[in-house]
Amino acid sequence: MTIRLTRSALALAALLTATPALAEPGGCIKYGAAGAVGGHIANHHAVVGAMGGCAAGMYRRHLYRKDLREKAALWDKEHPADPNASWWQRHHDAASTKQKAEWYDAEHPEPGPNTPAPAPQPNQQF
Repeated sequence: MTIRLTRSALALAALLTATPALAEPGGCIKYGAAGAVGGHIANHHAVVGAMGGCAAGMYRRHLYRKDLREKAALWDKEHPADPNASWWQRHHDAASTKQKAEWYDAEHPEPGPNTPAPAPQPNQQF
Protein backbone atom coordinates (compact mmCIF):
# COMPACT_ATOMS: atom_id res chain seq x y z
CA MET A 1 0.00 0.00 0.00
CA THR A 2 2.84 2.40 0.86
CA ILE A 3 4.63 1.78 -2.45
CA ARG A 4 1.45 2.42 -4.40
CA LEU A 5 0.80 5.64 -2.50
CA THR A 6 4.40 6.78 -3.03
CA ARG A 7 4.21 6.11 -6.76
CA SER A 8 0.92 7.94 -7.01
CA ALA A 9 2.35 10.94 -5.14
CA LEU A 10 5.41 11.01 -7.40
CA ALA A 11 3.26 10.80 -10.52
CA LEU A 12 1.04 13.62 -9.25
CA ALA A 13 4.09 15.76 -8.42
CA ALA A 14 5.53 15.16 -11.88
CA LEU A 15 2.28 16.19 -13.53
CA LEU A 16 1.92 19.32 -11.42
CA THR A 17 5.48 20.50 -11.98
CA ALA A 18 5.56 19.79 -15.71
CA THR A 19 5.97 22.90 -17.81
CA PRO A 20 3.50 23.53 -20.61
CA ALA A 21 4.68 22.67 -24.09
CA LEU A 22 4.96 25.15 -26.90
CA ALA A 23 1.89 25.60 -29.02
CA GLU A 24 3.05 23.28 -31.76
CA PRO A 25 1.28 20.24 -33.09
CA GLY A 26 2.02 16.84 -31.71
CA GLY A 27 5.50 15.81 -30.93
CA CYS A 28 6.83 12.58 -29.55
CA ILE A 29 5.20 12.79 -26.13
CA LYS A 30 1.68 13.68 -27.24
CA TYR A 31 1.51 11.27 -30.17
CA GLY A 32 3.43 8.62 -28.24
CA ALA A 33 0.90 8.73 -25.41
CA ALA A 34 -1.97 8.42 -27.87
CA GLY A 35 -0.19 5.56 -29.61
CA ALA A 36 0.40 3.81 -26.30
CA VAL A 37 -3.28 4.00 -25.44
CA GLY A 38 -4.23 2.77 -28.90
CA GLY A 39 -1.67 -0.03 -28.72
CA HIS A 40 -2.87 -1.06 -25.28
CA ILE A 41 -6.42 -1.31 -26.55
CA ALA A 42 -5.21 -3.30 -29.57
CA ASN A 43 -4.20 -6.47 -27.72
CA HIS A 44 -1.74 -4.94 -25.20
CA HIS A 45 0.87 -3.57 -27.62
CA ALA A 46 1.40 -0.27 -25.80
CA VAL A 47 5.16 -0.06 -26.42
CA VAL A 48 4.79 -0.62 -30.16
CA GLY A 49 1.96 1.92 -30.26
CA ALA A 50 4.05 4.45 -28.34
CA MET A 51 6.99 4.04 -30.73
CA GLY A 52 4.74 4.44 -33.76
CA GLY A 53 2.99 7.44 -32.23
CA CYS A 54 6.30 9.06 -31.36
CA ALA A 55 7.57 8.66 -34.92
CA ALA A 56 4.32 10.06 -36.34
CA GLY A 57 4.44 13.02 -33.94
CA MET A 58 8.02 13.87 -34.84
CA TYR A 59 7.15 13.76 -38.53
CA ARG A 60 4.06 15.98 -38.08
CA ARG A 61 6.08 18.55 -36.12
CA HIS A 62 8.76 18.47 -38.84
CA LEU A 63 6.13 19.23 -41.49
CA TYR A 64 4.68 22.02 -39.35
CA ARG A 65 8.03 23.72 -38.83
CA LYS A 66 8.92 23.29 -42.52
CA ASP A 67 5.64 24.98 -43.47
CA LEU A 68 6.34 27.89 -41.11
CA ARG A 69 9.84 28.34 -42.57
CA GLU A 70 8.41 28.38 -46.10
CA LYS A 71 5.77 30.94 -45.15
CA ALA A 72 8.32 33.17 -43.42
CA ALA A 73 10.64 32.98 -46.44
CA LEU A 74 7.74 33.89 -48.74
CA TRP A 75 6.87 36.87 -46.56
CA ASP A 76 10.49 38.04 -46.54
CA LYS A 77 10.60 37.70 -50.33
CA GLU A 78 7.37 39.69 -50.78
CA HIS A 79 8.42 42.39 -48.30
CA PRO A 80 12.10 43.20 -48.80
CA ALA A 81 13.78 45.14 -46.02
CA ASP A 82 15.02 48.71 -46.42
CA PRO A 83 18.76 48.44 -47.25
CA ASN A 84 19.50 51.64 -45.30
CA ALA A 85 17.92 50.37 -42.08
CA SER A 86 19.94 48.83 -39.29
CA TRP A 87 19.81 45.11 -38.55
CA TRP A 88 17.51 45.71 -35.58
CA GLN A 89 15.10 47.84 -37.63
CA ARG A 90 14.98 45.30 -40.44
CA HIS A 91 14.19 42.40 -38.11
CA HIS A 92 12.06 44.04 -35.40
CA ASP A 93 9.90 46.63 -37.11
CA ALA A 94 6.62 46.61 -35.16
CA ALA A 95 4.37 47.11 -38.17
CA SER A 96 6.00 44.40 -40.26
CA THR A 97 6.09 41.97 -37.35
CA LYS A 98 2.38 42.48 -36.70
CA GLN A 99 1.55 42.10 -40.38
CA LYS A 100 3.68 38.98 -40.67
CA ALA A 101 1.96 37.49 -37.64
CA GLU A 102 -1.46 38.23 -39.13
CA TRP A 103 -0.65 36.72 -42.50
CA TYR A 104 1.38 33.67 -41.60
CA ASP A 105 0.58 32.72 -38.01
CA ALA A 106 -0.52 29.12 -38.21
CA GLU A 107 -0.94 28.90 -34.45
CA HIS A 108 -3.58 31.60 -33.96
CA PRO A 109 -5.29 32.37 -37.25
CA GLU A 110 -7.34 35.45 -36.46
CA PRO A 111 -8.98 37.32 -39.31
CA GLY A 112 -6.90 40.35 -40.17
CA PRO A 113 -7.47 43.28 -42.53
CA ASN A 114 -6.43 41.17 -45.54
CA THR A 115 -8.72 38.25 -44.76
CA PRO A 116 -11.64 38.09 -47.18
CA ALA A 117 -15.09 38.39 -45.68
CA PRO A 118 -17.23 35.24 -45.66
CA ALA A 119 -19.56 34.83 -48.60
CA PRO A 120 -23.09 36.11 -47.99
CA GLN A 121 -25.69 33.42 -47.48
CA PRO A 122 -28.60 33.45 -49.91
CA ASN A 123 -32.02 34.05 -48.43
CA GLN A 124 -33.72 30.73 -48.08
CA GLN A 125 -37.48 30.76 -47.86
CA PHE A 126 -39.42 27.56 -47.58
